[in-house]
Amino acid sequence: MTPPRNYVLDADSLMRAKKQHYRFCFCPGFWEFLLAQHTAGRIKSIDKVKDQIKPGDDLHAWVTTKAPSNFFASTRSAAIANEYGKMMVWVNGQPYKQAAKSEFALATNADGWLVAYAKAHGLTVVTHEVPSNGINRVKIPNVCDQFGVDYCDTYDMLEDLKGNLVLGP
Repeated sequence: MTPPRNYVLDADSLMRAKKQHYRFCFCPGFWEFLLAQHTAGRIKSIDKVKDQIKPGDDLHAWVTTKAPSNFFASTRSAAIANEYGKMMVWVNGQPYKQAAKSEFALATNADGWLVAYAKAHGLTVVTHEVPSNGINRVKIPNVCDQFGVDYCDTYDMLEDLKGNLVLGP
């Protein structure tokens, strides 16, 4: 039996969970599951994802009061910067529109750093993005495919990690 993979979460996987299926008001088990899996060394995210979570809602409150500081790992390392550099060279050599390339390269855009972190640490990226042949936006799965990084959505991660969100009283 193959052991579960280890995961790094995209901002969208957290933001979508908060807005849709795993709202804090009726599905606290999802958020407890993330924390338990983080403690077990299976789930984390990165500092640049944390920076994308803006103050003023339940997700920001969870990030700042419930998630341990090491839930959002630092992207400051030579290995990660090296992978990120390779990804930027690849993106710039693709037929994406210049605006898409510029957006991907923004310091506030976590996508490239997320994939670089996953590549450097052998992790699976959790995202709800899907591959695309479009030229208007650089998609995480396209970069993952190019660099041999596994990716999946939240549901596949939950299944792999045997997530069991039990209904309470």
